[in-house]
Amino acid sequence: MMQRAGVDERTLAEALDRPGLDAASALRNWLAGRGEPRARRSDIEQLASALSCAPKDIAIFVSESRYVPTSARKARLVVDLIRGKRVDEAYNALSFCNKRAAKMALRTLRTAIADAEQADADVTKLRVACAWADKAPGLRRFRPKDRGRAHPYRKHKSHIVVGVEEVA
Repeated sequence: MMQRAGVDERTLAEALDRPGLDAASALRNWLAGRGEPRARRSDIEQLASALSCAPKDIAIFVSESRYVPTSARKARLVVDLIRGKRVDEAYNALSFCNKRAAKMALRTLRTAIADAEQADADVTKLRVACAWADKAPGLRRFRPKDRGRAHPYRKHKSHIVVGVEEVA
């Protein structure tokens, strides 16, 4: 995208105007696919105007479900099914998946699609750009046992993240 617009990295960094942000290092992180520091809507709009394109052309629409009541290991099995697929394929894969985490991942995918629609992205050209499941802090519970004892067990939680982008 930068080569097509004839813009170099320094020019794009100068277009970013946010106090407390090292624009050059943030831009290098974003170009390398790292999400830190997280890009704000104003950052994406400034970059899009510097590249003379629409914000939807360079944005990834990310949705996150937090504290999902399933372990991260089980959620990763489901999330790995949809990574890199077109949105309609991912939707069908999650709809017919017999895993409990598939319902939560489907809800997260729907939210990401709705975010993209709100930004006037073409839904038929969307694909799942990133999808992952991380471990979240769980709950520690105790099961009562005989003679006044208690056995601990954990209720595992996870965070499911799905991001979609428009592909030309």
